Amino acid sequence: MAKGRALPLLVVDGYNAIYASDAYLALVNEPGKGLDPAARRLSTDPFDRAREALLADVASFAAGSFEAVIVYDGARNLSTERAEREIGGVRVVFSREGQSADSVIEQMVTSARDEGRPVTLVTSDNTIRATVAGVPVSLMSSALLAREVDSIEDERESDERLRGKGRMALEDRLSPESRAALDAIIGRSRDSGSARAKRG
Repeated sequence: MAKGRALPLLVVDGYNAIYASDAYLALVNEPGKGLDPAARRLSTDPFDRAREALLADVASFAAGSFEAVIVYDGARNLSTERAEREIGGVRVVFSREGQSADSVIEQMVTSARDEGRPVTLVTSDNTIRATVAGVPVSLMSSALLAREVDSIEDERESDERLRGKGRMALEDRLSPESRAALDAIIGRSRDSGSARAKRG
């Protein structure tokens, strides 16, 4: 990518993504359910935890590859707080009163397309998909995003396990044949190496 050129745009249809994933839906609850009374008064929106999880996942998915925006329908937001904000490199937008999230998404994608900027739209809403499809707009279903995020998480856990194993000495990771060849090259017998290890 040319220096100074904007990253491709990733636009996520927020509530569509939440409803497409059992993991996000499991976080949608009755307002304040399971919270102590003081916290319950502060949490009035059952989507708070699901939106936070989606935000973290989109940030992980987009990192270094996309400028990411999650668009939510403001009418579904029980809180009166609808200010646009950026968290973890992801912009969060709520549609204004009388405006749908679909129309905000269409405007964003159309504007980027007019600039010739690559866009990936994450939604399973066929109406939006039909409205904005075409070069340079790529479409990704909400379910596919959830699978991609799961894959990233699996890779991260695998890397952490490997890093834990990476603390072994090099010779401990060699096959017996390779270790014997290394010992022969450096002129050390297995017995002297073992004795040295016992003394150390």
